[in-house]
Amino acid sequence: MTLLLIIRRSLRQHLLSTFVTALSIALAGGLLMSVWVVKEQSQATFTQVNAGFDAVLGARGSKLQLVLNAIFHLEASPGNVAAADYEFIKRHPAVKLAIPIAVGDNLRGYRIVGTIPELFTDVEYTPGRKYTLVAGRPFDPAAKEAVLGRFVADRLGLEVGDIFHPYHGLVFNERDQHAETYRVTGILAPSNTPADKVIWIPLHGLQTMSGHDPRAATDVSAVLIQLRSPAAGFMLDLMYNKQGNRLTFAYPIGAIMADLFQKISWFDQVLALVAYLVGLVSAAGVLVAIYNSMSARRRDIAILRSLGAHRRTLCGAIVLEAAAIGLLGMLVAFAAYAVIVSVVAAIVRAQTGVLLDPWIFNSVMLWAPAGMVVLCALGGLIPAWKAYRTDVADHLAPLS
Repeated sequence: MTLLLIIRRSLRQHLLSTFVTALSIALAGGLLMSVWVVKEQSQATFTQVNAGFDAVLGARGSKLQLVLNAIFHLEASPGNVAAADYEFIKRHPAVKLAIPIAVGDNLRGYRIVGTIPELFTDVEYTPGRKYTLVAGRPFDPAAKEAVLGRFVADRLGLEVGDIFHPYHGLVFNERDQHAETYRVTGILAPSNTPADKVIWIPLHGLQTMSGHDPRAATDVSAVLIQLRSPAAGFMLDLMYNKQGNRLTFAYPIGAIMADLFQKISWFDQVLALVAYLVGLVSAAGVLVAIYNSMSARRRDIAILRSLGAHRRTLCGAIVLEAAAIGLLGMLVAFAAYAVIVSVVAAIVRAQTGVLLDPWIFNSVMLWAPAGMVVLCALGGLIPAWKAYRTDVADHLAPLS
């Protein structure tokens, strides 16, 4: 009880420095937890999301670019796949299902993707779950109709029955409006996949849109493929990537995305290093705040010593005070973590359609607060040693 009273009195007496130091600790702890959680969740999510497909067939080029464009609707298309190549892979005995897509237009910055109705009827984007509609009906493949992902429908304020004009290109420019109009016939239920941020229209409609090259009217941008077995993937990889030189077969999707995260792992390490350095600076702030107040505390310490307080008790009080500041900071750190991760999750969803869940438990939520409290306690050792060496007689002398 004596220790708690001493700590509480000291924290109240130095309220401003306590608040500022705890705030810096909160920022350090929140940043560290955020970096750790976003890194782990992003890697786990993006290597598992494949929209229900095993591979992507596209123009000759980078496998990563092909996957980012066809699965995550990022990047530009590396080129087109001829209609004959689509028909060949569609009928290949190793292929269970082939879904063509065509890209090249947008609506207010959100991608318009041409495809066939089988994407919504035959594909399970996760085992046991197909794309379903919360309103309306699927588009007619022969009509100028559209099905919207829920995220883009909410952002653009579109509902079933609304009409819109597509815009040419992947970057929105008001001067590039197409003459065609499309009617919204359905809105997909949220799937937490990239499909949520896409406007889906019939394949033929995008291929023949005004302003597009008529020579490529039957070509597609990529083919999303479900395989009958993993062995089929390696066989097609050999056929297209090793023996052929016209097309690229991106397989397996998860491994390609894992390679991306491996390449940018240095960025995660830099962010983590920044968070660690901020933590060290915050712990040093605890040390400086308490150490600078030692001159004002020496008389109090001398009085407590004269009243029978042991040196170890006073040292323990200062170390525990430093730990208490760290604990207060880490309690606030969870609020900082919630803000940072929520903002990052919103940005990731807006750009990719993939949802990160900041509230899933992660071990960093245990070891980061514990580590910061220990670090702050260690920062209190030097002021505690100074208190231990305080001479009672010198500091009990009259002040005037």
